[in-house]
Amino acid sequence: MILAALLGGAWQCRQQHMTEDIAGKIIRFHVRANSDSQADQRLKLKVRDAVGTYMQPRLSGISDIETSRQVVKENLPGIEREALKVVESEGYTYGVTAALAITDFPEKTYGEYTFPAGRYEALEVVIGDGGGHNWWCVMYPNLCFFNSVYQVVDEEAEESLKKALTQEEYKSLMEEKNYKVRFALAERIQEIFENL
Repeated sequence: MILAALLGGAWQCRQQHMTEDIAGKIIRFHVRANSDSQADQRLKLKVRDAVGTYMQPRLSGISDIETSRQVVKENLPGIEREALKVVESEGYTYGVTAALAITDFPEKTYGEYTFPAGRYEALEVVIGDGGGHNWWCVMYPNLCFFNSVYQVVDEEAEESLKKALTQEEYKSLMEEKNYKVRFALAERIQEIFENL
């Protein structure tokens, strides 16, 4: 029982540190819709596409997080302007804000990579009240702007991710599901010992 608890605790601690380390090396992209209405959700995707089209050439070829962060900060007014053009062209009067912020993200899978839930730095674009479902991806290393503004993980994106993370961190993104199974097994073993 004690061994199972210690193993489970050590695993959780290691995973928490790994998540924090990964979060410190990437920038996410987060678009929040005004509401969950179908129209607002469609508008969110159009804003996502416009911001992606605007940022793709600006982020192309950047190979470090500091430069990416600076490019995003410098382009916040342009991001808001491009998003607002879409909102207005679709006949809405919503405001749009863009900021580089620390935001809570759920676990999210892009291709074969599963990023753990946690607090990440993100370009956050909020449409109107920002009360609707969100859309997100990884902006740096660039997993959402390669060849399209959708979640495309191609060879170039994989290489960028490998360069940004340690080998262990990179491998953990592909093993997240395996870790969950192992943790569930450790919890079950602990329950068995507690009930003896």
